[in-house]
Amino acid sequence: MTFSICVREPYEDDDGDQQYRFGVAITTRLPAVGVPCPHVNEHGAVATQSLTNERLGSKGIEYLADGLGIEDALQGLLNADDGSASRQLHGVSRDGEFTFSGDECNGWYGHTSGENYTVAGNLLTGEAVVERTAEQYEDLAFGDEPLAKRLIDALGAGQAAGGDKREDLTIQSAAVNVVDTGEDERAYYDNLRVDASEDPIVDLRETYRLAKQGYEDALERYEESEDEDGADDEE
Repeated sequence: MTFSICVREPYEDDDGDQQYRFGVAITTRLPAVGVPCPHVNEHGAVATQSLTNERLGSKGIEYLADGLGIEDALQGLLNADDGSASRQLHGVSRDGEFTFSGDECNGWYGHTSGENYTVAGNLLTGEAVVERTAEQYEDLAFGDEPLAKRLIDALGAGQAAGGDKREDLTIQSAAVNVVDTGEDERAYYDNLRVDASEDPIVDLRETYRLAKQGYEDALERYEESEDEDGADDEE
């Protein structure tokens, strides 16, 4: 049904303070995957999928904000969930990773993790989808491009490796969501969705390009307006 990646990127800002980028990207052969499945805040990123229970994601990041470790938070939610055998749940916090694929998920299903990331998928053409998503992120980790762009590229690598196996379902969706604790305001391109498309990753990549361009154009326009106002004040 779905494959997704969750990422943590710690870094120091110009003042030497510890900051984090958290992000999640996801795609599926159903509409509007960005509504119930990806969850992110300044404490972590979580994806809930397979037979999706949205509460596992929303409560998961809420518990992270309350100071729980990610394993305690997510495993505790699964322990209280009667449908946990049909769930996939994975994510990252400031100090850990968590992956879970229930025994009743539909094949191919599985997950992997590495330093600062987790990847999981179900109803895929094979293990290569998860592996290529992870490998692409590892190649791009902490790169010059914004995290949202690199997460979309990681999804693209998984899609190129086969993606979701249900070719009879043509209406698909994808989403990316990023939070950066070192930024005062959130960039327009850090929270994007393509809710219904026959090629959602291509469309998400184009949506990202346009959103980034629009954000940069708006910043430039505001700076020009401030400069003009300053010049008027001096006259």
